[in-house]
Amino acid sequence: MPAGRPTLITPLRDRAIALLWAGLATSAIGDQLFAVVVTWVAVGMLGSGAGYLAALQAAAGLAVSLLAGHWTDRLEQRWLMMGADLARAVTLLALMAIWLDHGGPPLWTLFACVFVLAAGQSVFRPAMQAVLPALVADTRNLPATNALLDTTDRIARLLGPGVIGIASSLLPLVHFVTLDALTFAASACAVLTIIRLRPMASMVPPPRGTILGNMSRGFRAVRRHHVLGFMLSTTAIINGCWYTIIFVGLPLIVRQAGVTGPGGSGLAAYGSLISAYGAANLISNLVVGSLGIARHPARMMFGGNLVLGVGAAAIGLCALLLPPLWLLPALLCCSAFSAIGGPMQDITTATLRQTVLPQPDMAAGMRAFMVMNALGMLAALLIAPLLFDTIGVPQAVLLCGGCIIAVGVLGLIRHGEMRQGRLQEG
Repeated sequence: MPAGRPTLITPLRDRAIALLWAGLATSAIGDQLFAVVVTWVAVGMLGSGAGYLAALQAAAGLAVSLLAGHWTDRLEQRWLMMGADLARAVTLLALMAIWLDHGGPPLWTLFACVFVLAAGQSVFRPAMQAVLPALVADTRNLPATNALLDTTDRIARLLGPGVIGIASSLLPLVHFVTLDALTFAASACAVLTIIRLRPMASMVPPPRGTILGNMSRGFRAVRRHHVLGFMLSTTAIINGCWYTIIFVGLPLIVRQAGVTGPGGSGLAAYGSLISAYGAANLISNLVVGSLGIARHPARMMFGGNLVLGVGAAAIGLCALLLPPLWLLPALLCCSAFSAIGGPMQDITTATLRQTVLPQPDMAAGMRAFMVMNALGMLAALLIAPLLFDTIGVPQAVLLCGGCIIAVGVLGLIRHGEMRQGRLQEG
């Protein structure tokens, strides 16, 4: 047992966790490279219709999260993780070969790749969540381990622009795809090494059932626990509002107000705002992961919603009230403040799932949250254009921030006094 409160570095002393983190970090950076390729090529081919790729990504994640559990939950989860990585690597290599053969990627190959990558993520993440409690020897290290693994995406968002800038001067665009394929192969090798390094007892498979029954099993398991059930029911609202604010509202505010960043471009200003969000997000992740298991998880989770919502609403208020000269520094502060709330919710929710759900239901419980996240993203893609055109961009951002605040307030009122021990009793 480690002495005292575990830090974020503590899990890295375990070779298996260190390998898992390295594999995830590598594939996350590769995904950043591929995202640039898909966005750039799709905009050139489809113009404003490039948003259909994002819609397909959400739809694929939703469909696989709903249907996959009927088959995947009865398999060894680590082999499932490796299979998901290898499937994504092979798909990307096939895209690279077709691209080289045709002198460019046919449109259908972009849609096929986005579908497979989203499906692979929907298989890999629940499997990893189911494996972690058995992989982590001391449950006190679960928050730190969740935070550590969560840093991979956040670090990739920070390093991605720099890596892209260097790689674009050295490599043809097609080999961004090659690099992403190699990162998934490296992640698969890391998982294979973990399998050989850390033999684990066979996990108890869930009872057999119908496809429909398996689709709903994760929802039933999560709803037995009051705080997790409430969080699940509001996840679509939070994720949809967040997606609308960060990826639609914020760039529209920058464009409409004529805000410019380094070099005098609006894109630079938007990039600076995303960097500020990412930096604060990462710092919050490091801090929350070092706090240990929360005695009052609901306070941390819904307090995170409040922070996220207040920062988001402030973005809308700044756009309404401030002159362009003051707008960029104000938006930087609001974006950074809002980012603090994400890890407060995400890490605490992940740790709570791993400590209160029965082992056979862990992957299904994770998929239930992924379904609600995908529903929120799809709803945002469908509703956002009408919302912004009807009430205005700052007003729509303010409304979305207010919805997140309302979820946080309601969650604290209903569950703020519930302690970890009572949660474990169900």
